[in-house]
Amino acid sequence: MTNILRTGSKGPDVKKLQELLNTTLLLNPALKIDGDFGRATNEAVKRFQAEKGLGIDGVVGPKTWKALGFKESNKNSGITKASPQAINPVIVLNSSWMKIANKEIGQKEVGGKGSNPRIIKYHASTTLKSKSDETPWCSSFVNWVIKEAGMQGTNSAAAASWLAWGEKSSAKNGAITIIRNSNAANSSLTSSGNHVGFLIQETATHYELLGGNQSNRVRTTFYPKSSWTLRGYRWPKKSEVTV
Repeated sequence: MTNILRTGSKGPDVKKLQELLNTTLLLNPALKIDGDFGRATNEAVKRFQAEKGLGIDGVVGPKTWKALGFKESNKNSGITKASPQAINPVIVLNSSWMKIANKEIGQKEVGGKGSNPRIIKYHASTTLKSKSDETPWCSSFVNWVIKEAGMQGTNSAAAASWLAWGEKSSAKNGAITIIRNSNAANSSLTSSGNHVGFLIQETATHYELLGGNQSNRVRTTFYPKSSWTLRGYRWPKKSEVTV
């Protein structure tokens, strides 16, 4: 029977899992191949499960192994890599802004009286210029990234400001994505209920965004369509795009 892995699992099967996640996920999680199923591996598994519509529980059972391109060995109960044709890697749009955003993953609020100076830099790119990392900063992050990529942002700390930026886009990797949840208004994530980030992917049930102020840090997060409404996808005008 195929080995079932979850947070806390260790060993060679976890190493195989980490190697495959690094090569198949839309945004490479750069997992350390250490055979330790920790938080980073758990988050990567959930992203993969969302991509394949498997249900997001972080447990690697037979269905997840099959989707990853592994099958049971006929000789023993171990796991054997299937043929390359069984793996369907997703092509990543190699945009300059996504490269920049990806490098910021892990930046987070420090809490207390202090503030992360990196987040203050994000704010400084807007007219708000807040000196606190507890001020909602999703739009500040997007604006900073866009400016670092050599383009003009909205210079606004308001997520809804991006609805008028650039041009309309389809759901493609790197699109600036504006979503809304009225129940999230006046929360630590958003004061207006609007949120903005860079699209990793849209699934049947979720929007996966790489953005700032997501659990108080830069990270990828799944937003369920059951509670978050899409307001728009935006893309730089052709004259501005850099790759």
